[in-house]
This record gives sequence, structure tokens and C-alpha cells, in this order.
Amino acid sequence: MFYIIGLGLGDCKDITVKGLEIIKSCERVYLEAYTSILTCGTEALEEFYGRRLIVADRDLVEQGADEILQGSKSANVALLVVGDPFGATTHTDLALRAEEQGIEVKVVHNASILNAVGCCGLQLYTFGETVSIPYWIGGWEPDSFYEKISKNYSNKLHTLCLLDIKVKEPTLESLTKKKKEFMPSRFMTVSEASQQLLKIMKRRKESGCPLEIAEDNICIGLARVGSDTQKVTVCSLKEMAGVDLGGPLHSLIIPAPVLHPLESEYLQKFKHVREIYNSTAPTSEKNSETST
Repeated sequence: MFYIIGLGLGDCKDITVKGLEIIKSCERVYLEAYTSILTCGTEALEEFYGRRLIVADRDLVEQGADEILQGSKSANVALLVVGDPFGATTHTDLALRAEEQGIEVKVVHNASILNAVGCCGLQLYTFGETVSIPYWIGGWEPDSFYEKISKNYSNKLHTLCLLDIKVKEPTLESLTKKKKEFMPSRFMTVSEASQQLLKIMKRRKESGCPLEIAEDNICIGLARVGSDTQKVTVCSLKEMAGVDLGGPLHSLIIPAPVLHPLESEYLQKFKHVREIYNSTAPTSEKNSETST
């Protein structure tokens, strides 16, 4: 049997009882370690689960599927995934590969940023298409995600922006060598994402393109959702470019132009939110940060 087990968003204790029982019965247990991270390290997971974990990087998961699936017809093998197993298309592909080989697959679901994002008070069914914001590297500056944000906004829908992470990424120079060299791990912050959005908006404005979103539009920054150090910040997009929410992982939300009364009421939890939605409030007051 091949199991894909969601670990949730916080730490080692967020795993379900079902998932933990399965881990203890497995011959091999892999930890997928490049699409997301937990706030605790691999050692803490091994201690809590009582099992040695095989860390699976991008190459192993995407190119070494046969190695992971080996023996799954006669023994239990598990792949542990931060969040929910189907939060990334990579894991869907792995499940299909297993089934093509006649291996039975079972999935144990868990919390994902796609549903835990409701912690900020916005209603899940009022979100549009989720977008990913990639790092701009070496002159490669893709901006197609802005069109999706703009489309959601014009349709009065919120946009959840998942921010890029770089874990064990090979350097460009090493790609032509036999031995790979890796870049330091990087995790995009809400500040970096906001800066990229502002640059895209500036370019579009200079080229005469219409803008749905302005730099003084409110946005919501999220950090380490599901952990004890979770933070939620509400401020303008321009102000978010200078916000420091600490360590990873971060997510950014561009809310719809009109909020449901319950959404507005929930956001009153956060300091100065009333001023943010009051167009007459001074710009200096339009900033909010709190732990939840």
C-alpha cells in the first residue's frame, strides 16, 4: 500500500491519529521537503513519530518516483506532505504513477493553507483563483499572476497568493556540471511579494494599461498559519512592502473591493482595521499587525 499523508500546517502534533498510526506501520517513510515546510525540523518529527524519515527533495519526488514506490505492492510505504496531500500537483502525479503500476493508494487529508486562510476572517467561498508569485531571478520577471489577481478583483473575489520558496535549488552554473551546487534556501516574504506587485503596477501604468488595483488598496499578510507564532497583518499594498512578519512561511491576500458584513466584523479584531476601511483616515493610521 502506498500512503500519502498530510501533516497539517503547524508542527509535529498536527498529524491526524489515523496518519500517525499508518506511519508506525510503514516499512519506509518519506518526508517531502520542497513544496512547503513545518515550523519544526525533521529531527522533531522523527522523535514524535518514533520513525526514521527519508527526506525527499525535488529530484527524488519528481524524477525518482519508482524508487519511492518500490515495494509498495507488498509493504506499506508512506510519503508525508506538509499541509494536504493534494495541495500540490506533484503529489497528484505521484498517485497516478502508483495506480498505473497497480499499487493501491490511500490518502490521509489534513489542514492546508487553502482552507486555513479563513483565519483572517474572509469567507472561503468568496475566494477566486489561487495564484503563485515566483521569485524574479536574473532578469526573468514573469507577471502573468497579476492578470489573475486583477480578474478576481473585478469579479469581486478575494485572491490568495502563495509565495515562492526555494529549497535545494541548483545554481544555474552547476546545471552544466556533473556535480550539482545548490543555492541557499529562500522563502518569499509578504514584503517581497508586495514589492513585485507594485513594480508590475507601475509598469502597467506607464504603458497605459488600466489598473484594477491601486497601491493604497488593502491587503492581508499571513505568516506561519497554524503555528503558535501565527501573525496576521492588514494594511495597504504600499505599506505591506515594508512589513516584516518574521520567518516563513508567508502568504498574501488581495481582498475583493467589497466585503461581506461578517468579513468586515471579523476584521475588527485587528487593531486599526476600522481606520483602514475608512477612506477619510490618515495614511499613517492605515496599518495593522497582531498575533492571533
